[in-house]
Amino acid sequence: MSLKLENISRKVDGEYWIKDASLELEPGSFNVLLGRTLAGKTSLMRLMAGLDRPSQGRIYFNGQDVTGIPVRERNISMVYQQFINYPNMTVYDNIASPLKLEKLPKAHIDERVMQTARMLHIEDYLKRYPLELSGGQQQRTAMARALVKNADIILFDEPLVNLDYKLREELRQEMRALFAARNTIAVYATTEPNEALALGGNVVLMHEGEIIQSGQTPRVYHNPATVACAELFGEPPINLIAGTVSQHTVSFSDHIHFALNDDLGDLPPGNYVFGIRPNHLTLVPNRDDDLELAVDVELAEISGSETFLHVSNRELTLVLHLPGVHEYTVDARINIYVPTHKLYVFSQDRQLIQAARSGWEIR
Repeated sequence: MSLKLENISRKVDGEYWIKDASLELEPGSFNVLLGRTLAGKTSLMRLMAGLDRPSQGRIYFNGQDVTGIPVRERNISMVYQQFINYPNMTVYDNIASPLKLEKLPKAHIDERVMQTARMLHIEDYLKRYPLELSGGQQQRTAMARALVKNADIILFDEPLVNLDYKLREELRQEMRALFAARNTIAVYATTEPNEALALGGNVVLMHEGEIIQSGQTPRVYHNPATVACAELFGEPPINLIAGTVSQHTVSFSDHIHFALNDDLGDLPPGNYVFGIRPNHLTLVPNRDDDLELAVDVELAEISGSETFLHVSNRELTLVLHLPGVHEYTVDARINIYVPTHKLYVFSQDRQLIQAARSGWEIR
């Protein structure tokens, strides 16, 4: 079952919730909708499911126009961030409910329910009721009910938020393998760039109701089409620096210059926007052509085993994403290093001109 959205828009009270979205999803594909809160991810999935009808555009399943067909006539499952279960049914009956509606043999239902429950580590709770479970167990029950059905499309609206880290990691791998084996289309919404990278597959970047880029996840990450795509697909967001290229030099200000090296040698003279990902900035040089900058510490934000180091000088404000715990006092003067071969180059109108040489090349 393939899914095609053709110039889909949804307007509510004169405001576009989805604007001119076109997308094709292949059978067996795992697709991540990545966008900030209110970017339109849930709205787009509701259109895919048939819960809402587009103001304009068409939706096709396997080439058949299903734009006006309601959700009850589509073979679709959906899992929400807020778990939804039938409180008067056991976990077993919750999971089995879509299979019972299909009137499948009991032995077949038992086998499918147990298989799915094992995958989600809730096989020991099948006789319990939802209110007897923890929040994470209730969410896994809701997910099991969606997964047990042989749906053509399964939609996940940030379903792993309430689960512990270890289980999230396990489910990410198991879900992708499951969908590929079933030839089912999976669509998974998240606000977290790192989760999109961990899930892999394909990514669809959404911003203010529009699809701004889509494709294989590593390809989109390494080759963001615009500044907006680069800012969205990174946590912390990519650092942006206004710069000027002359015949032999790149200048970030009146005081910051470096030689135009082989990686940037094809750039004609002019003004550009340069980007450097926070995890590419370092506290020690790695290459002879790394640009050394003297900066003052504004904030050392420690998150688990990582540190987000906010620094600035008279010309620049930057964020470093460093492994490990790094403690600094505010206003401490330190040196950081910019690997110039990992700079992204955008035009003045914020379109990608050149990806970092260490990334995938645009083809």
